[in-house]
This record gives sequence, C-alpha cells and structure tokens, in this order.
Amino acid sequence: MSSPTDDDSAQAFDETGDPVAADDDRGPRDDGRDPRDEPTGPRQGPGGREVVVPFRLYKSVTVFSTLAAVVTYFVGFTLIDAATLQISFVRATIVYLLDSAGILLPEDVLVAILAITGVGFIVLGTTVYVLGTRFRGQGMGKSQDDTSET
Repeated sequence: MSSPTDDDSAQAFDETGDPVAADDDRGPRDDGRDPRDEPTGPRQGPGGREVVVPFRLYKSVTVFSTLAAVVTYFVGFTLIDAATLQISFVRATIVYLLDSAGILLPEDVLVAILAITGVGFIVLGTTVYVLGTRFRGQGMGKSQDDTSET
C-alpha cells in the first residue's frame, strides 16, 4: 500500500497549481502546439467576442460573476415582491425608514419606485452574468471549434 505522499510526488501540476493527469489530453496536439500556450487577450470567436485569460483568473471571474448575478437577482425579486405585497417585511422596513427620514411618498409612487428598482437589479444581474460568460481560460477551446473532431 502506497502512502499519499508517494502519489503526490508523481503528480504533475500546471502553472495555475491544478493537478494534471498523466493522460491529460490538453498536452501537445497533433500539430505540436500546446493549447495551454494560447495567447491571452480579447478576440473574436464564433459565439461573439471572447477574452482568453489565465485559467486561475477564469475561475475567479466565473465564481464572482455568478455570485454577483445571483445576489442581484435575489434583491431584484425581493423588491418586486415588496412592490406587489402590502404586507411585505421589506416594504414595511422601507416605509418605516422613509417615514423616519421625513419622506412621505404616495402609495402608487412607492410601488413604481420599488418595481422599477427591482427590474433594474434583475437587468444588472443579467448583464454581469453575460459579461462573465465572455471569458475563457487558456487551453479551453470549444469542441465545435476543434476541426480535428469530425
């Protein structure tokens, strides 16, 4: 039985610190080029403009853009809920804070502001997510781009 350190010493790691399997198919292609040596920067792809970045940055962009999109969707739908429900906790809190500040809004104006702000947050979340999907890690070619797979 081998110890875990024996397996770790034989394990290869790429420039991002991720383990590379011995039979990793991301190695040199038939033409001798290594997809991990792909240059970074913006380029025009088949699905529109894309930005090739180092893999570690790609992972960070994907995680944080998805997180930001989920949070803004949640806030947007919560504000729309507050606009449509008269007994919403969020709406009661907003009305209380506005009354404390001496701002008295008519009911229909408050509903319109909450609904427009909620839709704005949902659009913002969609924009952040779409922009986050434009990034691609080095060596992450799309299978439909690879002409050798026919």
